[in-house]
Amino acid sequence: CESTDEVEILVNSLPEVNAGAAQTLCAGETVSLSGSGATSYVWDNGVIDGASFSPSPGTTIYTVTGTDGNGCESTDEVEIIVNSLPEVNAGADQTICAGETVSLSGSGATSYVWDNGVIDGASFSPSPGTTIYTVTGTDDNGCESTDEVEIIVNSLPEVNAGADQTICAGETVSLSGSGA
Repeated sequence: CESTDEVEILVNSLPEVNAGAAQTLCAGETVSLSGSGATSYVWDNGVIDGASFSPSPGTTIYTVTGTDGNGCESTDEVEIIVNSLPEVNAGADQTICAGETVSLSGSGATSYVWDNGVIDGASFSPSPGTTIYTVTGTDDNGCESTDEVEIIVNSLPEVNAGADQTICAGETVSLSGSGA
């Protein structure tokens, strides 16, 4: 004796999960990773789908597991490169006298922009008093960092040679300066 029965097997396709495009950023910047192609997403490394976070410097591969409405899972990964910030140096603090010039030059990056109208490497005469000058240096990766330098400009002394004098030939005179 024989009998038959049949069963239908439905094979659901795996979701086409996409972790997004690779990204390069600078240390301290934030990134948001969002999966697509499924219904729900779980990331490794403690990442929450769609939430901003600040990744560690270096190169990290982040993997997302996406689950569709049928419970089928698939994964994808994305590479995040975090470049270190340049170590910008504005130079040593300086003390000069009024009327003297100074030249400020940044180091540790590729290009430099100073505040207060200063041009990197060009001489200028700062105003009397104490001024903090800030330089922003940018490296080849487009990452920026700042440093500052203090320039103290001392006022010139008010030197006095004394009153004009009229004397006769053969007389002596005493000259005395003051104010310095």
